[in-house]
Amino acid sequence: MVVMNGMQKTSFIDYPGKIVTTIFFGNCNFRCPYCHNSDLVFNKDLPRIDHGVLLEHLEMRKGKLDGICITGGEPTLHTDLPELIRDVKEKGFLVKLDSNGTNPRMLEELFSEDLVDYIAMDIKAPKERYSDVVKVNVNMDIIENSIDLIRDMAPDYEFRTTIPRELLSPDDIMRIGEWIKGSKRYALQQFKPNKPLDPACMDCHGYTKKEMDAMAERLKGYFDEVLVRAKDD
Repeated sequence: MVVMNGMQKTSFIDYPGKIVTTIFFGNCNFRCPYCHNSDLVFNKDLPRIDHGVLLEHLEMRKGKLDGICITGGEPTLHTDLPELIRDVKEKGFLVKLDSNGTNPRMLEELFSEDLVDYIAMDIKAPKERYSDVVKVNVNMDIIENSIDLIRDMAPDYEFRTTIPRELLSPDDIMRIGEWIKGSKRYALQQFKPNKPLDPACMDCHGYTKKEMDAMAERLKGYFDEVLVRAKDD
């Protein structure tokens, strides 16, 4: 049985337009200093939840939940992820996956079996700054492969970037736009300091909604849809 490391029974924000249960997997191969899930990144002292608990919960919530969102950490590091999703899909629920795109083989398996209905892949930085921002060496060919797979095979998807002012400039966002232009959907996400992986990032700042709206305006024409996820200034 698959073991998860956290479960939020009801979420209205993790899957666009859907009501879901969000499940969390520990471990991540990135060390983004602004990450707010540091406990999951290092997988320390986390609860262990058998996936039978999730299936029982979903059975009880049929008609009230649309599906699940799988997040982390980095869920695709777990080789038994397809097993869990198959069981969820057999019950008729939608599945959204959050990923950093470092395991394209897993993504291809999931897409080939029609196990994922929506995927959100984090684009951390422009290509030339990736390793600098995530604080580990990144094989960019793998990231590119995942981007291509998502665009070619995912039923629905978004690419998204969380934007700490001290790490990413508006010009960085434009470089990301140039890189992945032609994609269906790109979401800009406001950074909020909330127990970041690197305590120094408690002093980092997000851009205002007005500033993010201006970035989105510059990106128009690159994507079918540009979203801004930010609170009003």
